Amino acid sequence: MNTINIQVPSLAENIRMIESFIDNAKERFHLDDDIYGNIMIAVTEAVNNAIKHGNNSDRSKNVQLTLHFQESLIKFTVKDEGSGFDHHNLPDPTAPENIEKPGGRGIFLMKHLSDEVEFKDNGRIVELSFYMNT
Repeated sequence: MNTINIQVPSLAENIRMIESFIDNAKERFHLDDDIYGNIMIAVTEAVNNAIKHGNNSDRSKNVQLTLHFQESLIKFTVKDEGSGFDHHNLPDPTAPENIEKPGGRGIFLMKHLSDEVEFKDNGRIVELSFYMNT
């Protein structure tokens, strides 16, 4: 199994480093364009949530991103240093009262673009799994 880590301070502009990290993974593991697009959106959403909501954009707190690559699975683990959140009780972004709201779609996107999403440590860790077409 291959494992790669990156850790970034909780600043919105560090999303560019995460995008580069994913671009490098695409090249290294020969990801096809479909899975690459899903990974790019889901993982940057997860990191963005960790920066903004988990660590409250506190630059003294870091977000850690770990990639685990196995034969037919690529898994991204995003960990923040915040207090966590209740991932069981989130508003539905597709509900009529939420359609016009600008935010609240990150976890919805992660769940629809990833093959599996798992929250751990009271929501401080999110694992996004993508199965490879072999």
